[in-house]
Amino acid sequence: MSDTSPIRRFFAALWRGITWLRLALANILFLVMLVVFYFVFVGRAPEPLPAKAALLLNPVGVVVDQRAPVEPLAALAGEPDPAQNEVLLRDILEAIDTAREDDKIDALVMELDYLMYVGISRTQEISAALQAFRDAGKRIVAVGDYYTQDQYLLASFADEIIMHPLGGLGLEGFSVYQNYYADALDKLSVNMHVFRAGKHKSAVEPFLRNDMSPDEKVITRTWLDDLWSEYTGTVERNRELPAGAVGEFIEGMPARLTGGDGDQAVDALQAKLVDHLMSRIEANAYLTEIVGAQNEDGLYEAVPFEEYLWHKRVTHLPQEEDARIAVITAQGAMLPGEQPPGTIGGDSLAWLIGDAVADEGIKAIVLRVNSPGGSMFAAEVIREQVADARAAGIPVVVSMGAMAASGGYYIAAEADQIWATPTTITGSIGVFAAFPTVEDLLQRVGVHTDGVGTTSMAGSLRLDRPLNPALEAAVQAGVGHAYSIFRKVVAEGRDMSLEAVDSVAEGRVWSAADALDVGLVDALGSLDDAVAAAAELAGLESYEVDYFEESLTPSQLLVQQLAKMLGSQLGAVVDTRSDRVAALVAMARPLLDAAQLVDSLQDPRHLYLRCLACGAVQ
Repeated sequence: MSDTSPIRRFFAALWRGITWLRLALANILFLVMLVVFYFVFVGRAPEPLPAKAALLLNPVGVVVDQRAPVEPLAALAGEPDPAQNEVLLRDILEAIDTAREDDKIDALVMELDYLMYVGISRTQEISAALQAFRDAGKRIVAVGDYYTQDQYLLASFADEIIMHPLGGLGLEGFSVYQNYYADALDKLSVNMHVFRAGKHKSAVEPFLRNDMSPDEKVITRTWLDDLWSEYTGTVERNRELPAGAVGEFIEGMPARLTGGDGDQAVDALQAKLVDHLMSRIEANAYLTEIVGAQNEDGLYEAVPFEEYLWHKRVTHLPQEEDARIAVITAQGAMLPGEQPPGTIGGDSLAWLIGDAVADEGIKAIVLRVNSPGGSMFAAEVIREQVADARAAGIPVVVSMGAMAASGGYYIAAEADQIWATPTTITGSIGVFAAFPTVEDLLQRVGVHTDGVGTTSMAGSLRLDRPLNPALEAAVQAGVGHAYSIFRKVVAEGRDMSLEAVDSVAEGRVWSAADALDVGLVDALGSLDDAVAAAAELAGLESYEVDYFEESLTPSQLLVQQLAKMLGSQLGAVVDTRSDRVAALVAMARPLLDAAQLVDSLQDPRHLYLRCLACGAVQ
C-alpha cells in the first residue's frame, strides 16, 4: 500500500491546524468574556442604594415573556440597539412589587422614550402592579419627550404625565394591514398552492388575493374594535375623561392643528391627555421636588428598575419538599423539533412539560401561551404532552398572553382551564397547507424538467414540476382531515359538541371577551390569576412559583447574563441613532415579516395552524 501523497498530507495538516486555531480562538473568546464579566459586574463593589429615591421604570427595547438567545459577539461588541434589546415582563412586575414595600422608595418615575414595544395585553398586567404601588400611598409620574400610542397607554396609569413642549402624542388607533402577493407571484411566475379548511381561515389570502376579502374585513374589524375600545376606555378612565374623548381627539386633530398654530403638545395638554409641558431641566427640578433627593449630577435621585433588582433579588431555590407550580412559557411561532427560546419547538416544549411532570415537587403547571400558531405536527406533540400531564394527575392551566390563536389555541384546548387577558385574541380554529412551485419561472429562462418515476406520485412535490392533480386532491383531503382533528380536540378539551365547535370555528378570530361568551376560554385575568387557579385545582394553600426553562450550558448562561447586564445600561448610552434604527426596522417590517413567514413553513406534511392577522397585535 503506497504512502499518502505529500499534497494530501499537506492539506490534512493544514486542516488540523485550522481546526486547532478555531478551537483556540473559541476558548480565548470564552476566557475574555469571563474576565470582562468579572471585572465589569462582579469585580466591582456594588454601590449601595440611596437612602431615598424613586424607582425608575425605563425599559429599553421590547417587553417579552421570554428572552430569545443572544449571540456572544453581539453581546460583547454590538452597538447599543434598543430595537434588539429584550426586557422580561416578570422583571418589571417584580421590581414594582418589591419597591412597593421598600421604605426607601416613595415614588415611581416612568421614562418610556426607549420602550420599543410592550403591547396592550402586557400593559394591563403591569397596570395591576402599578395600582398596588399607588395603593401603598406612593406617587407615579411619567415623563417623556414624545409618547407613541403603545408608550402612552402605560403612561396613562401615572398620577401625572409630563411631556416636552416640542413633543407630541402618536395616537392613531389600531389597524391590520398586510402585504398581498397574488400579482407579485404571477409576475414572478411562481405558483403558490394553498389549501384550507375553515371559511374564515384568512392565513392563505395573501397568497391568493391582492386585498383583504370583505368577509375577513368584517371579522378583523370586530376584534380590532374590541381591542380599541379597551384601549380608549382604559385611557379615559385613567385620565378621567368622558367616554369617546380619545376618539374625538384623534379624529379632530388634523383640523385643530391646521386651523391653529400646529402645536401638538399644547393640543394634547388642552385635551387633558397630559398634565404638564416641561423642558428637561424643568422636569428634573419638578421630579427632584417630588422625590425629595438629588444625586451628585444634579438629577433627581432614581434607581433604574433592573439595577434595583440587581440589589434586591435574592436567589431562592425551592426546597425539594416545597410544593411548586411550574410556569412554562410558549412564545413565538411553532416549529417542529428543538427550537431556541422565543420560538416554540414541538420537542423542546414537550420536554419541558415532561420534566415538570417528572419533578415530584411540581403539583401544577401553568402554560403561558403567546403564539399565532404554526406547524400542526409541533402543536400535536405539545398537546399530547399536556394530555399526559393531566393523566398523571398534574392540573394544567393556560394563561394566554397577547395572542393564543390557531396552533396556540390547539395546545390550550387540552388544559383544565384557560385564562385570557382582557385583550387577548384567540380562536382561529382552522387548518391550511401551502407550498410553491416554480416550473413557469424556470421555463421563462429556458429550464425544463422531465424524467420518469416508479409511481405516478414519485417526484410530485418537486418545486420545479406542476402539482399533480391527484396529489392536489389528496392534500385537500388531508387538510380536511386535519381540520376534523382540530375540531375534535377542541370539542373534547372544552366539553363542547362538534356542532358547538363548528359555530365558533371556521378559522374565525375572537377577542377575549367574545371568546369568553362562546366558551373558548374560562375566565379573564393575568398570569398571577392563572397561577392562583392552578393552585386551587391542586389544592395548594402554600406554594412556590418555579419558572421552568430550558437548561443552559455555562457559556450560554454567561452570555445571557452579560447581555442582560449590558441591556440594563442601554438607557445611559443610546443616542439618536436608536430612533433611526427603529424607523428603519419599521420600514423594513413587511419584508422581514414575509421572510419570517416563509422560514416558519417547516411542517413535515405542510399542514399549519397559523393566524397571520394576529401578528399585528402582539
